[in-house]
Amino acid sequence: MKFLDLAKVYIRSGAGGNGAISFRREKYIEYGGPDGGDGGDGGDVVAEAVDGLNTLIDFRYQQHFFARNGQGGMGKQRTGRTGDDIVLRVPVGTEILDEDQETVIADLTEVGQRVVLARGGNGGFGNLHFKTSTNQAPRRANPGQPGVERTLWLRLKLIADAGLLGLPNAGKSTFLAATSNARPKIADYPFTTLVPNLGVVGVDNAEFVVADIPGLIEGAHEGRGIGDQFLGHVERCAVLLHLVDATANDVAEDYRTILDELEAYGAGLAGKPRVTVLNKIDALDDDLREMQREALEAAGAGPVLMMSGVSGEGLTEVLRAVKSKIDATRLRSRPAPEEDAPWRP
Repeated sequence: MKFLDLAKVYIRSGAGGNGAISFRREKYIEYGGPDGGDGGDGGDVVAEAVDGLNTLIDFRYQQHFFARNGQGGMGKQRTGRTGDDIVLRVPVGTEILDEDQETVIADLTEVGQRVVLARGGNGGFGNLHFKTSTNQAPRRANPGQPGVERTLWLRLKLIADAGLLGLPNAGKSTFLAATSNARPKIADYPFTTLVPNLGVVGVDNAEFVVADIPGLIEGAHEGRGIGDQFLGHVERCAVLLHLVDATANDVAEDYRTILDELEAYGAGLAGKPRVTVLNKIDALDDDLREMQREALEAAGAGPVLMMSGVSGEGLTEVLRAVKSKIDATRLRSRPAPEEDAPWRP
């Protein structure tokens, strides 16, 4: 399924039904009073976060969503039927923005969360409502209120506990493939990853979700490259895992490039807890590893871990470091492997 994280939709709630002008007509009753019923309310347009979706691709093929109008009132004091609502089923983590793409109307972060985007118009009063002591036979009724038309934007920000950051070819996808069941595309050229990937990672009987986004380059916040399009997917993460290629000529410069882009992007990304890791150490000897780590720490990266996504060296230590910075309420229990499960007859 193709990944899409931004979609424009046009919605319209249902109009209310008109009130009825009607009079009681029965045999032997010469002057029956008014008995016009009210119109039914129009349907609402509702957005609901559902499980099992991780893309907005459905909204590329259907962009118009119109709720049903309410039915008009009828004689014998019968109220018209309420119009049916229409529900936009969106992935968890979807933000709903006004037409200016800046005003946030709703942020659906939990399964089952619902929000009314456009309320249906009220049904009009029938002539029964206008009967008074001086006007026993009113011939007026209210029309139903019109529906609400809006143009909205849906923006998906994936729900993940940890976000992977780094320059292109820093080894992010290799790390995700080595630690989870995710199978992102891996190749030896920049921008192999074109869309975000999610993987469930487990360590020490706990699981958390890791998001891998396309690599960032210098000037990404100004639109260079493609990684800036997906930084929103790590805004919700509790911790950022910053991978630096140990085989680079200047690891300190690579580290500062990513840090500068986070600060330029804003949204609090630069202030999030980070775990900095020197990746691809399998390609270096011991002396070169230490030299690269010292250069990275001197650049302000703090304690730097070392690992290799290919050989698996240091992976467990990195996962434990990431897990320690995630709130316990966000972690999930890791199911025991089948071979370790107790035998039952």
